[in-house]
Amino acid sequence: MLSIIGFATILIIVLLLLSGRITPIIGLVIIPIIGALLAGFDITEIGVFFSEGIDKVINVVIMFIFAILFFGVMQDAGLFDPIINKMIAISKGDVIAVAVGTVLIAAIAHLDGSGASTFLITIPALLPLYKRLRMSPYLLLLLVGTSASIINMVPWGGPIGRVGAVLGVDPTELWRPLIPLQIIALILLIGMAVILGIREKRRIARLDVRDDVTSETAAALEHAVETVEDKKENSLARPKLLWLNLLLTIGLIAMLVWGIIPAGFIFMIALSIALPLNYPNVNDQMERIKAHAPNALLMAAIILAAGSFLGILGGSGMLDSLATDLVTFLPAVLVPYLHIIIGFLGVPFELVLNTDAYYFALLPVVEQIVTSYGVEAASAAYALTIGNIIGTFISPFSPALWLALGLAGLEMGKHIRYSFFWMWGFSVILIVVAMLIGII
Repeated sequence: MLSIIGFATILIIVLLLLSGRITPIIGLVIIPIIGALLAGFDITEIGVFFSEGIDKVINVVIMFIFAILFFGVMQDAGLFDPIINKMIAISKGDVIAVAVGTVLIAAIAHLDGSGASTFLITIPALLPLYKRLRMSPYLLLLLVGTSASIINMVPWGGPIGRVGAVLGVDPTELWRPLIPLQIIALILLIGMAVILGIREKRRIARLDVRDDVTSETAAALEHAVETVEDKKENSLARPKLLWLNLLLTIGLIAMLVWGIIPAGFIFMIALSIALPLNYPNVNDQMERIKAHAPNALLMAAIILAAGSFLGILGGSGMLDSLATDLVTFLPAVLVPYLHIIIGFLGVPFELVLNTDAYYFALLPVVEQIVTSYGVEAASAAYALTIGNIIGTFISPFSPALWLALGLAGLEMGKHIRYSFFWMWGFSVILIVVAMLIGII
């Protein structure tokens, strides 16, 4: 009975999330309560389950709030703009160099973990250059989306935070083993950008070029740099504090990797330094907090709701019961490798499950099943995350992707057809690499 109620609870949440009829917060809070009541638990017991679930995610919530605020302030202060400008200028209109530069620019732009800000920075800056060089704007979206997905493995990016909430583990601890994979992935993506750049160069060579585009290319380069520079209001940018902000950010990342104090505390301290350093006026400080508070509050609320959901499903025994009963329906030879199988299918899953459904409904069940066969919980989570995360910006459920399509004037269907197999293939390669270096 617990398995049936647990399965129905998860299925209803997934279907409601996919239909867009409720927000993740409402679905993750209300549906599990109804399920627990139907399973015979009273409201007092459900309250205990809730408290246990919240205890597991509170550190993740603290980290998210202050990480989003900190990186928002760094974006406002213009920390990443000079690097992006330099890379645009270095490309000098060469198709292959532009493709490689796109990967690096997107990686830097996504250090704040926000897909929306990444696309707002990269697409207006690079789209005119792509058009002048007759490069496909869908290539721009493919490279930016894949590069941002690799960087999205940082603990404040979203997926790892969700995994931390599910496993009850500090996201920074989950991230540290992923750092070598991120470096390898960026190198592999640069290689893929070169291949795609060569392919694009050949495609352009076959076009009937009637106009000399050399002068247009130079104009596009100048426009691209100006676009990035104009992204920030002059009143917010702090070019004179660039090196201090850079040192502060590097120090923060070093402390996260070192791991001697909690990630949330590190971001709290860093934000407390960054605000008065860049905006001495108290009113300006409050304005910067207000500007980025909506993103921070939304992510924190979803993680807290997920804590409630996981606390109720775990405390009531639904999750254990469901995992135990599901094993009886699966071929015995596949069960210990279920996490790897789901990981290999991560990108296709991204087309039918949104991020919250994937991490809060599918991951807990798979983790419960494979851990009973001796697989470490973190290993199972890594397989599902690495397989899925590359498809983040190919999913129709990604609001940031719709923003990107709007900025570039592109269509979702064409983007999926252009990028799907490249992203899926790339994710499969990353899982294999993760297995070879011992992460999975």
